[in-house]
Amino acid sequence: MPRRLLHCLAPLLFCLPLPALAQSTSAEWQAYEDALSRGARQAELWQWGWSGVYAGSLAWNAWQASEADDEDDRFDARVGTLKSAIALGGLLVDRQPHPAAYQRLRDSDGDVEAARRLIQAVAEEERQRRSWQARLGSLAVNAAAGLAIGVGDDRPDDGALNFATGMLVSELQLRTQPGQAMAAVNRFQPARLTIGELTLEGEVAWLVTPQRLGVVLRY
Repeated sequence: MPRRLLHCLAPLLFCLPLPALAQSTSAEWQAYEDALSRGARQAELWQWGWSGVYAGSLAWNAWQASEADDEDDRFDARVGTLKSAIALGGLLVDRQPHPAAYQRLRDSDGDVEAARRLIQAVAEEERQRRSWQARLGSLAVNAAAGLAIGVGDDRPDDGALNFATGMLVSELQLRTQPGQAMAAVNRFQPARLTIGELTLEGEVAWLVTPQRLGVVLRY
């Protein structure tokens, strides 16, 4: 029987009463636990790694701000010190959700309904952290830094380079965030759709990406 794929670009849970049939709840719960466990480990590595990058950049720029031989280098270092301090502060304040979610899952005593809600909430936060809105903060900081150098210090080429480099680093930071919950939510599970006397058996999955939310049904 040919397999067809129906993409619903918006959440359609009101018309899709699709409980998982073949997969045991214990296996489903274990899959969510594995995803959050991997996410928690990746989040810790991501947190420490990027904190180290920005802490090192902060220390180097702070030293260069007073010790560099060239006045332009000292000015750039002062701008870099401010950018690194903002980035480091953001990391310390806005932590990844996976470690806390993993602990909550382990405290749920195997409640698969609670696990589903938790994994969907973490997947939604992962999506938000990769969306275009998540780039607005770094865009504002790097644009201000570029203007300070390009316009304030009358070096447009250096200002443009500072902006581009800052945005590249910010994009790399964003793209290396954990995405384990989205992967767990997006996997297909056996499902059944009943409309009156018509019954269709197939597979269903949430569709969670940085650009959209929805449901995918294949049968």
